Amino acid sequence: MSSPVSKRVRTKSPTPAPATSAAARESTPAPATPGAAVARESTPVPATPAAARESTPAPATPAAAKEDTPAPATPAAAKERTPAPATPAVARGRTPAPASPAAAETNAPLPGSHWAEQGLPEEEDDDADSTLGSDVESSTASIGSSILRYRTMNGRTYHSDSITDSEYWGPNDEKQNEVLDIFHHAMTILLDGRLYEAPLPEKMENAIDLGTGTGLWAIDFADAFPNCNVIGTDISPIQPSWVPPNIRFEIDDYNKEWTYKPNFFDFIHVRWLSGTVKDWLAFYKEAYRCCKPGGYIEHMDTHGTIHSDDSSIDEKVHALGQWGPIWHEAGRRIGQLLVPAAMMETAMKEAGFVNIVVKDYKVPISPWSKDKKMNDVGLYFYAVMTQDLDGVLQFMFGKVMGWTTEEIGIYIKHLKKEMKDMSIHGYFIFRKVYGQKPVTA
Repeated sequence: MSSPVSKRVRTKSPTPAPATSAAARESTPAPATPGAAVARESTPVPATPAAARESTPAPATPAAAKEDTPAPATPAAAKERTPAPATPAVARGRTPAPASPAAAETNAPLPGSHWAEQGLPEEEDDDADSTLGSDVESSTASIGSSILRYRTMNGRTYHSDSITDSEYWGPNDEKQNEVLDIFHHAMTILLDGRLYEAPLPEKMENAIDLGTGTGLWAIDFADAFPNCNVIGTDISPIQPSWVPPNIRFEIDDYNKEWTYKPNFFDFIHVRWLSGTVKDWLAFYKEAYRCCKPGGYIEHMDTHGTIHSDDSSIDEKVHALGQWGPIWHEAGRRIGQLLVPAAMMETAMKEAGFVNIVVKDYKVPISPWSKDKKMNDVGLYFYAVMTQDLDGVLQFMFGKVMGWTTEEIGIYIKHLKKEMKDMSIHGYFIFRKVYGQKPVTA
């Protein structure tokens, strides 16, 4: 299998170091058809004036952004404008999306002491799992750079206090950056190489990727639209310097005041910002203000809960079943919606966007699916989940939920063991919602 994060060689002139601005920061069990997108549209308002189209980036080796990449091929976006393949299972009209199995959790999660009492799971022969662990880890390449002062927690670096007020839960070191690159690869496979779903016009002036991470999605989009000025924002300067000439990266926090002009962006892209936005409605309202009339916003995020269609995951027995309840409870304790998928459509409407389309995608958490594409998605998402569990869980499970380091470690052992079990058919639901600012706004 080709490396999911092969480094891209560029001959274009480097962009300056990230500017410190003040604006914003992104299956089914065997019998069923895994990964099909289920879509629905809100009652459309006047038709979009711009010709609908999608740029279809050729599948590629993930030298792309922290968000999506196809299997063995470089999602370097295609330079020619050809409509992307129709999104599977797009339902026109008010066809309701499948019941959101990831709605708010009502049951309290098991405490960390439960896992300490369980003790470490029995060790199993690694030979049966060799394709899951070692191959995935060896296929990742590191992307690293840091010029700011970072907080340190249990030996891991986190984002600068001056940028985030110490409230972002994810690390920003090399290990976590690899996770974001692998995630981009998994998403690009899932979306068949498409960088977006909204019917964007061929000619655009300005686009922004909020929470760009290592910048792979933004770089691919800049390649696809060489005449469009692309901005990628993040709270850490972890992006590469050799990039297309029409892109720049800025150090910004979208929870603070946005400084972009009103009616400025043709396209606003948001992906996987779980746990990073303090007020989602305020976030969408700022996006609406900065979006051009007729422009689009597109947001893809998760519900956070791990599901199974065949009851192979029991919430009260499996560590996988506890994943969602723990994160929902942690969000409740800090007064923040950590997993926004359930409210994206409603908040977008309230902010003023129209012609809203909702699509749900099943994302396997391991390569259990018999479908080749979804098996690949599951393999890479397994890497996303297991590559840096220590770094991901330290803040929320330790600092917020009050678990000890030992309890977190034992829970991780149980989680990894279950993910290696191909009889457990777990998956996340990732929801994509896009909407348009009214042409007359």
